[in-house]
Amino acid sequence: MGLFNSLKNQLIDVIEWLDDSSDTMVYRFYRPENEIMNGARLIVRESQVAAFVNQGQLADVFLPGMHTLATANLPILSKLQGWKYGFQSPFKAEVYFLSTRTFTDRKWGTKNPIMLRDAEFGVVRLRAFGSYAVKVKDPAVFLKEVAGTNSRFSVDEINDQLRDLVTTRFSEVLGASKIPALDLAGNYGQIASTICTKIEPDFNVFGMDLVKLLVENISLPPEVEAAMDKRSSMGVIGNMQAYSQYQTANAIGDAANNPGGFAGAGVGLGAGMAMANQFAQAATAAPSAQPSVGSGGPPPLPTAVSYFAAIDGKQSGPMDQGQLQDAVNTGKLTRATLVWSQGMAKWTPAGEVPSLNSLFASVPPPLPPA
Repeated sequence: MGLFNSLKNQLIDVIEWLDDSSDTMVYRFYRPENEIMNGARLIVRESQVAAFVNQGQLADVFLPGMHTLATANLPILSKLQGWKYGFQSPFKAEVYFLSTRTFTDRKWGTKNPIMLRDAEFGVVRLRAFGSYAVKVKDPAVFLKEVAGTNSRFSVDEINDQLRDLVTTRFSEVLGASKIPALDLAGNYGQIASTICTKIEPDFNVFGMDLVKLLVENISLPPEVEAAMDKRSSMGVIGNMQAYSQYQTANAIGDAANNPGGFAGAGVGLGAGMAMANQFAQAATAAPSAQPSVGSGGPPPLPTAVSYFAAIDGKQSGPMDQGQLQDAVNTGKLTRATLVWSQGMAKWTPAGEVPSLNSLFASVPPPLPPA
């Protein structure tokens, strides 16, 4: 009984891997000086594959399911092979479990700004960042080229290499796209799709696949963004002269309501006088600024009215009183000539416009019919 228990303890009859981590890509099955029993069960779960390495060479890859390890298909694993060595067979078979699930939320970003030539801003420096997702595509290639003989290999160990690949291809795609900097936000999806296509051969070298890539942000330098914010603010304000008048009037009104005047408002006498002078200049420059009747000054001069006239079948004008009088004297403008001025509902014969009667004072009316 003791000999049987000793032999039994040297044999492994169930091989499986329960992954309790979120970043392990490869796990080498632990078997301290044990052979694998002929007829043992190999359990490969979904999102896993199992690779057998015999004497340093990949022997086979098992897909998800339960597999029986028999002498017929894996004779090197049979207990008969190691019987004469007391189950210390020189033929060592290693079992590697590889995770084929998708590893998400891997971050990428530009370490240094990307220099690009933009049609609107000229030479600009852009920074970008985002995320991507990867998975093992070819277990044999990945085991050979990346994981090697590590007992446990995590995605973080290759993350820097993958991130540099993504950043490099992003720079190439962005430079070749010729998309204006202000239009990049509307093309994130197109840029990401192009990168995935371009980077596929690079990932195939490692037996991996770039499942998804997201461009979360592409930004200009802070000083350029600040200038753009100022430019946008000016666009929102619109008429800068009217805005300045409005701001000055509000400031003077606040100072007037303060018991201390300008000094009490915290602007000081000198600043208050400068503000008042600025308001006076702005008010003088404003076309619509008119003195009120009760201000003590004379009323504004009347503005001469100009008219358009239909002369020789064409619209002429606008013409002031002097030009209209010359047209009357030369016979181009008669009482029957249609005229129009701002405020009139329609074109009207000049003889029917009261303000134009003086033009025809020296012109006799037309002769009555015979």
